[in-house]
Amino acid sequence: MKVIDLHQQEKQTIALAIDNNRQAQHLIYNKYAAKMLGVCRQYIKDVHLAEDVLITAFMKVFTNLKNFEHKGSFEGWIRRIMIHECISFIRAHKKVSFMDDESYHEETFNEIDSQFTVDELQFLIDALPDGYKMIFNLYAIEGYKHHEIATMLNISEGTSKSQLSHARRILQENIHQLKSNQNGTK
Repeated sequence: MKVIDLHQQEKQTIALAIDNNRQAQHLIYNKYAAKMLGVCRQYIKDVHLAEDVLITAFMKVFTNLKNFEHKGSFEGWIRRIMIHECISFIRAHKKVSFMDDESYHEETFNEIDSQFTVDELQFLIDALPDGYKMIFNLYAIEGYKHHEIATMLNISEGTSKSQLSHARRILQENIHQLKSNQNGTK
């Protein structure tokens, strides 16, 4: 019964926000901003730039709120807007290019030891070249398929696969290096 009440409450808040009710918009922003900043940070290293993208994306959320059809989760809908805004920002400001490398090696990514903190893992991901990082995040974190990534970024599916393969290789090398440094073996 409580789940239904929460869903109704969210629907009412969305309806009020569509009518430009600032309090409802503020509730939505406060509920999702921290989590969505985390999403933006996955793509954009500089926290201040990530905050700028977050604000721009929330403006798009509120502008397009009337288009939310209540199919699927509201949070997922907001997340997609954040991701697309991050990609647009990176394209406009960083001039990311993807190597058209159709060859890739299917690799298994070893489990990451739980000895690493979230900050250490984010540091390793941030160290990836922008194209690798974007595809790694879209595939490994967001769960998009290669054909979806290819469509989003206007690249071939093979390029998406090869960029992911290169990103995984670099991450594995950097994880191995970090482990060696922590164990004092290097």
